[in-house]
Amino acid sequence: MEQDTIAAISTPIGEGAIAIVRLSGDEAVTISNQLFAGKDLKQVDSHTIHYGKMVDPNSKEMIEEVMVSVMRAPKTFTKEDIVEINCHGGLASVNRLLEQVLHQGARLAEPGEFTKRAFLNGRIDLSQAEAVMDLIRAKTDKAMNIALTQLDGKLSKLVQELRQKLIETVAHVEVNIDYPEYDDVEEMSHQMLQEQTRVVYQEVEQLLSMAKQGKILREGISTAIIGRPNVGKSSLLNAFVQESKAIVTDIPGTTRDVIEEYVNVRGVPLRLVDTAGIRETEDIVERMGVERSRKALKESDLILLVLNYGEALTEEDRNLFKAVEGLEYIVIVNKTDLEPELDIDEVNQLAGTQKVITTALIEDKGMDALETAIADTFFAGEIESGDLTYVSNVRHIQLLQQTLAALEEADQAMEAGMPIDLVQIDVTRAWELLGEIVGDTVQDSLIDQLFSQFCLGK
Repeated sequence: MEQDTIAAISTPIGEGAIAIVRLSGDEAVTISNQLFAGKDLKQVDSHTIHYGKMVDPNSKEMIEEVMVSVMRAPKTFTKEDIVEINCHGGLASVNRLLEQVLHQGARLAEPGEFTKRAFLNGRIDLSQAEAVMDLIRAKTDKAMNIALTQLDGKLSKLVQELRQKLIETVAHVEVNIDYPEYDDVEEMSHQMLQEQTRVVYQEVEQLLSMAKQGKILREGISTAIIGRPNVGKSSLLNAFVQESKAIVTDIPGTTRDVIEEYVNVRGVPLRLVDTAGIRETEDIVERMGVERSRKALKESDLILLVLNYGEALTEEDRNLFKAVEGLEYIVIVNKTDLEPELDIDEVNQLAGTQKVITTALIEDKGMDALETAIADTFFAGEIESGDLTYVSNVRHIQLLQQTLAALEEADQAMEAGMPIDLVQIDVTRAWELLGEIVGDTVQDSLIDQLFSQFCLGK
């Protein structure tokens, strides 16, 4: 399918050592060659890089000093001719270069259009295309490894194997219906159909059982730090981040807004939210911070409730325990370097089955135990890796859940003794839903929506 040639800046905007303008399409080499003063790019070997200058073909004025990579179809990311022009990383120079490329006949690429062409041209499927964006957004090594395995096609291969099992089952049913006179084709019984669909059901169920961990590794754990003012919430944030992001003073109510920071805890990204102390206050600004704190509390996956070892429990502390009832939380008894005033037995009673960790953050004590407790809460210790296929994409999880529901309906229909030709409707539906994961049965509007979320130049 012949398409126009697209171009975009593929490196972040701003000052840097280099910037890259990428072109893809049938005219990529020709357009670049019109500007390049050096070798004839139309004659160079594929997958080679060449030094030269970009020159305005009209004024003959030099635009930039560049290195140009030429990669010819089909062995490229988009399976089209690709040219990547490496120039100096100044904002003015790269924009000037892009303007000249567009002036010579290229079109400015839409967000994600390079990856979209890779999908449309059959180089990758939809789940692999989405993994490209996951790879870009990965905040930890483990999140990056999940994206890499999906980009490598591990999830795609498993989904295609499941689809093949279902389509073979459907085909067997249809042969029995359309050609009943064929004696050499085994008749598909309810029992056989049930056995084959249950194999697929179990594999989908296994994928979904890992989905929570995969989603956490992809998106992180939204974690709110709460407690009365001056119990050490900001010190805890700084201990995680290992730099002074939050103000730490002895004055209650210093933190008057929500401070957010991503940190890596045992390979898991935590989106830490250091909240203003939750208390009754007449200060208008502080009161706004308290309201934001309450909102952050409701939206969190994990809550770190901080108490002061050097002070007795107050009614405010007890109210915080009530506020987190039914939520996932860990109690942190901080400032254990002070003389004890806190009733630990009452704390344990209020916490119930929730973990209680002691820390002395000013002396850098207790952080290892806290990190272990967080990992244990969500992953029962170490995160499994290796041969496991994690599903982390929300769209994939929803489609797998719908596939499971379709297979359950098929199973219930077989238990009820419904005709096999009616049962196969649900089985076919499950096959179509799995196809949406890899893009075989997906609508064009969804494809456009997914790729619009990509950055320009990717």
